[in-house]
Amino acid sequence: MPNTKNIPFFFVLDYLMPLEPYIKPFFGCYGVYVGEKIVFILRDKKSHPEVNGVWIATDHQHHKSLKKEFPPLCSVSVLNDGKGATGWQMLQAEADDFEPLVVKACELILHGDPRIGRIPKPKAKKKKTIPPQKKAPTKPRRKTK
Repeated sequence: MPNTKNIPFFFVLDYLMPLEPYIKPFFGCYGVYVGEKIVFILRDKKSHPEVNGVWIATDHQHHKSLKKEFPPLCSVSVLNDGKGATGWQMLQAEADDFEPLVVKACELILHGDPRIGRIPKPKAKKKKTIPPQKKAPTKPRRKTK
């Protein structure tokens, strides 16, 4: 597990503790996993502060219903250059009601809400490339009489 001093919004892990969440570094952020599903990414960095907060792993089909429960929910603009919706939705850290909304998202996860969480695609195995070996030069065979 990464150094917990560096993990932003650590209260998320406290709320999810009954489900035994675990953390993996994720492109300078921290992915929160419950079982085989990634449920959140926790981000608090100096670059692009507008996308700091809790990113929620979901699918496009769930955006509308989640927005009813979380009105400030928005797409993560750095994932698509600000054009259109992304599968990842976020609660921005700068929002006045950030913490209560994140706690509510944690409660949905605790109750098994299928709209939150995605099983990551398996990583493609890297093929080992072995450079072709040079064959030793062969001597021509002598003809025997």
